[in-house]
Amino acid sequence: MASDKVVHLQDATFEEETKSGYALVDFWAEWCGPCLQLAPILDEIAEEMDGKLKVCKVDVDSNMESAQRFGVRGIPYIVLLKDGQQVDSVTGNDPSRVKALAQQAA
Repeated sequence: MASDKVVHLQDATFEEETKSGYALVDFWAEWCGPCLQLAPILDEIAEEMDGKLKVCKVDVDSNMESAQRFGVRGIPYIVLLKDGQQVDSVTGNDPSRVKALAQQAA
């Protein structure tokens, strides 16, 4: 079950939603099997780190501007932002690396 703590971003809302504090942004697509497999891990991170880290999802098919801005070449592509600036990133379905990325905000 998807967490209601995960924020779904659009190109128009991306900057406003990620400009302050830590944000973990998942660039994904509905047709991407590894993206769908990673989703429960992101839901878990969103619940565990509520208040410390904003977990966001960006559908690359309908938000190409944001994907292009971060040079997304493969998905899932997860980026850790602090005050809108990229801190680190992980490409692919690698739950341990995604969790380690999130822990940087703790």
